Amino acid sequence: MSVAFTKEDSAETASETMLPERPVPEGPNLVTEAGRLELERQLEAARAAYEVAMAIEDVNERRRQAANPFRDVRYFAERLRTAQLVPPPERADVVAFGSSVTFERADGRVQSYRIVGEDEADPKVGTISFASPMARALMGKRVGDVATAGAAGEVEVLGIA
Repeated sequence: MSVAFTKEDSAETASETMLPERPVPEGPNLVTEAGRLELERQLEAARAAYEVAMAIEDVNERRRQAANPFRDVRYFAERLRTAQLVPPPERADVVAFGSSVTFERADGRVQSYRIVGEDEADPKVGTISFASPMARALMGKRVGDVATAGAAGEVEVLGIA
């Protein structure tokens, strides 16, 4: 094998392992207790994946396999470092961080979401980020109040838990 081929392969591998950082959302890093626990779980999973990758003998393959977990370790460690734990709301008469809110859209659809931190938000499972336009429009509202949520239009708060 020529030296040129080896250097080219190493340069290519090095460029593959220089991944950009995962984007960190702007603003405060508010989390629920469940969100904090999930960040810890994801950090541990990323550390375990990194350890597995570091056991690979081939240096180029080790770099490739370690790139994603190493980036994830940095991201989740930073998210845990900056996490601001918000206790569950004490009252259910006003929409707040951690509230589950049921609302009706102008087209008659009724939806329910829990307002959570950005890393734990997943509308498919019924959670939305406190920074989302819908959550921002609903915060501070009471049952019967109408909120305007940008392109979603007006929604009426039906219930808060």
